[in-house]
Parts: sequence; structure tokens; C-alpha cells
Amino acid sequence: MSVPNPAPSDRRPRPDLKTWALFAVPVLLLAAVIAAFLLTAGAGLNVEPAAPIEALTFDRSVLRPGEIELHLRNTGPRPLRLSSVIVNEAVWPFRAEPGEEIARLAQATVTLTYPWIAGEPVGIRILTANSVPFEIEIAAAAETVLPSRASWLSFTLIGLYVGVIPVLLGICWYPALRRMGPRTFVFLMALTAGLLLFLGIDAVSEALEVAARLGGPFQGVGLVATGVLATYLLLDAIGRWQASTGRGEADQRLTLAMLIAVGIGLHNLGEGLAIGAAYRVGEAALGTFLVIGFVLQNITEGLGIIAPVVRDSPSIRRLVGLGLIGGAPAIVGAWIGGSVDSAPMAALFLAIGAGAVFEVMVEVVRLIQRQTAKQAMPLNVFSGVLVGMLLLYVTGFLVK
Repeated sequence: MSVPNPAPSDRRPRPDLKTWALFAVPVLLLAAVIAAFLLTAGAGLNVEPAAPIEALTFDRSVLRPGEIELHLRNTGPRPLRLSSVIVNEAVWPFRAEPGEEIARLAQATVTLTYPWIAGEPVGIRILTANSVPFEIEIAAAAETVLPSRASWLSFTLIGLYVGVIPVLLGICWYPALRRMGPRTFVFLMALTAGLLLFLGIDAVSEALEVAARLGGPFQGVGLVATGVLATYLLLDAIGRWQASTGRGEADQRLTLAMLIAVGIGLHNLGEGLAIGAAYRVGEAALGTFLVIGFVLQNITEGLGIIAPVVRDSPSIRRLVGLGLIGGAPAIVGAWIGGSVDSAPMAALFLAIGAGAVFEVMVEVVRLIQRQTAKQAMPLNVFSGVLVGMLLLYVTGFLVK
């Protein structure tokens, strides 16, 4: 009697000591090559630069009555030493903490006792020991808003005005949209795709603008690309997993609405971060006109969230929940931006928002393709995408 062969195991073999040793060989060889390069002084070449290479970035400035505080970071390849500070063409005494010597990637705080005048520009030039100048321009001096109970309340209200309220107002179009036919549904989905495309491009542009202010070691463009792609792939994996569960079409449309809300919420997180940071440094006077502009721009986001479920009957509680997912992150972003100053974090948050928006846009396009599979490019799809992008472009005049 023959014994049947056991079924092959699906478990992958665990790496043994020999595998780890083989993996370590190239690493050890690489270390030996680097050591040989250093011991031979760069293969006999003079690797010392003819002129000093120094880089100094300004993380933020804090203005108090009669005092200016500058937060600096050495992003150059070697340590540098601060030599002098010139304020509005006059050499000015300064105090540096923890010291005038700044190691690579280390931070230092320079404090100036200077009688700045509110609303007037302040030009500051910092010279290193090698006479390399670095400049910062404060366009309009204003006292920095420090975190407090009152400022937290203000940031919450700003987040409500520019995030939560507009998105919920957009969702209020739901009863009217339900009375429209299937062609209108396709138009609304195309409009949503246009909105998301515009938001994604705008977020990438803002992220790259912030990344340009980072020092070379932070590799701003790579950071933005990583944030965009990682978020896109993560949400895509979640969407494919949801689709593989075999749920009904109505549930899939609700999931799509949820993903749209998440994508817009992450975008509003970055928007709130920028608003909070601008308020904190006194560079944004968000008056009535500007707040109205944000409301007009973001109300279209609520329209995009409810578009997939127009033909369904979600509860009011679920609609409100979708609105909060899309709008409430603006409050969190304002809190973070108002209390923490980190340009790498700001660039990463904007990139995450862009990646989420792009992935959700692809999901919307897939839904449109399923709805119009037997047609050529319908006019309502073309016009919907165009109208969606134009809506944000026009309302952008009020907030840019």
C-alpha cells in the first residue's frame, strides 16, 4: 500500500544563520570599500572644497515686544559657527543657544533685543565665521501668537468655519440631488473627479513649495513623493480589499463615499495646518472676505462626498458622519499648525493629502467607467470634470 505524499506546506522557510551570513557579505564588503576610500584620502584626490560649503535654514521666527527669536538649523555637510547678525543694515548684538557653534543638522536659537515696529519689514542677515551670509525677511512684523486656551479656541473656530461647516453645507444638497436622474448621477461623479484632481494637483504644488524651503539633507522632493505614493498605495489596497468582500453595489458606493471623505479630510488636515501656522506667526489676517472664500471653495467638497450615494438612502447620522470625516481634520490641522512648527511635517501632511485625493479620484473614475461602459466619452462626463475643476479654480481667487 503506497503512502500518499504529504501536501506541500504553504509556509515559507525562515531564514537561517547561513542566509543571514550571505546577506551580510555585501554589506561588509561595502564597508571595506568606504574605509579604503577614506584611508586613501579620496583615492588620492583633494576632496576638500576650495570654498567653505555651508547651509543654514530658518525653521521659524518668534516676535515678542522688543525681541526677535530665530530658530536655525545647520543643513550643511559640516559644523558652522555664527559670527555676526545684521538687522536692517546695522550690526546687532545677539545671543545664541546652546552656542554659536552649530553641528550638522543641529538647531540653535538666536535671540535679538530689537525694537521692531508692528507692520514694518525686518531684514536680517546672519554671517558665519567664514563670512557666508544667510538672509531672512520678515515682511510685516507682528507679535507671534503663542499657544494658549484662547488660541486653541480660535483655531477650533477657524477649523469649523473653513472645514466642517462648508462640507456639511455641501451635504445639504443631498435631498435636491436625489430628485435627479442617472445622467445627473454620472455628471456628479465626473464633477467629483474634477474636484479631486484639482485638489490633488494643488496639494502637490503646496507640498513642493514647502519642501523647497527644507535643507538638502531633508530631501524635500523625495519626502513629498514618498508621502503621495505611500498614501495612494495604502488606500488602493484598502479599496481592493473592500471590493473583494463581495458586498452589494450600494455598500460599495457607500464605501466610495467614505474614501472620498477620508481623502478630502486628509487634504483639509494640510489646509488647516497651513492656516494655523500662518496665524501663529502673524502672517495671515484671515478677515471676513477670506473666510467666505474658504467656505465657497470647500462647500463643493461636501457635494463630492455625497455624489456616490445620491441614489441610495443613507441615514442623516451617516451623512453627518461623512461630513465630519471630511471637514473636522481642518480643526486638528489648525491645532498642530498653531502649536508646532515643522516644515518637514507640513510637507509630508500635504503630500499625504494629495496621495489620498488622487487614489479616491481613481476610484471615482472606475465607478464612472462601470456606469458608462457601453458608451463613448459622454458629454456629461467631460463637462462634469471641467465644471469641477473650474469651481475650485474660480473660488481659489478668494483664498489664494
